[in-house]
Amino acid sequence: MGQETMRYSMFSVHDHYPEEGRSVATHYNETMDHMVLAEELGYESFWLAEHHFHEYGTVPNPAVFLAAAAQRTERIGLGMAVSVLPFHHPLRVAEDYAMVDILSRGRLILGVGSGYIAHEFEGFGVSGATKREHFDENLDVLRRAFSGEAVSLNSSFNQIDNVAVNVPPVQRPHPPIYMAALRRESAYFIGRQGYPMLGIPYASVDELDELAGMVADYERGWAESGADETAPPVCFAFHTYCGETDAQAREDAEAPFDYYVRTRLYGKSAGWDEITQRGYCLMGGVETCIERLRRMQQLGIGHVAMMMDFGCMGREKTQASMRLFAEKVMPAVGND
Repeated sequence: MGQETMRYSMFSVHDHYPEEGRSVATHYNETMDHMVLAEELGYESFWLAEHHFHEYGTVPNPAVFLAAAAQRTERIGLGMAVSVLPFHHPLRVAEDYAMVDILSRGRLILGVGSGYIAHEFEGFGVSGATKREHFDENLDVLRRAFSGEAVSLNSSFNQIDNVAVNVPPVQRPHPPIYMAALRRESAYFIGRQGYPMLGIPYASVDELDELAGMVADYERGWAESGADETAPPVCFAFHTYCGETDAQAREDAEAPFDYYVRTRLYGKSAGWDEITQRGYCLMGGVETCIERLRRMQQLGIGHVAMMMDFGCMGREKTQASMRLFAEKVMPAVGND
């Protein structure tokens, strides 16, 4: 198992800390600047998370942000990770993201998921008990709407009478649709349905090497899906900070990471020592990041998305890490 090349992207949960004096507007501007820089440095795509009603994440509608980013960038893929389908009318999701695909001239990558945060279901008045059925139905409507089909459906979740979306996406039959997996047991079923997969190892495994089994399960499912093409690599998101040395990386990033762990909802309690020892991160000096990426390749991982702006890291340190990773780590390991 292993990959000849590695694909590199960026991912932001957009965790916010109002007590630190940084406004939402300032945080938005920082993230937009990170997206522009990511394109300049050669990252393949930049993904944003959708979250609601808590500083856990402050991009409730990533379609708005990605549409703005489409006007500031020209090449980088614009990733959504993920649209929580039970929270939204599927025709509105189709309209919003078709517009992003049009405005970006075909650069949208659409991740979808069923949601996992209790207060978000409560805030929208949506039942978590039926989220899987709700997700499956909304995803089916979304795909049909992207294709231009007039959709009719009368269910407990949707009442739609012969409605077609009038803004078809640029990418046909639809933009790439990735499905999120927080648990290993989901990987096979995502592959079996023929969807590319997003994963966050921090939430899924206790040791880096466990990801080999998750990749194998996904690829086994894909092989059974009847798809003609080879399975695209799983896009795994890793907390990342690259310094010149391990000591410098720790000096810069340990406090922000521990802050992130203390304050984020549903986070593990693993601090710097534990997460670096367990291996499901890319935090350390240049040589450590190169070594860790090569180990990931051996495990069958072919696409990594770096979470670099955690814990109110700030513009200067985030962008220094982005530059160092792109200039010294990526060329040493290989990239498309």
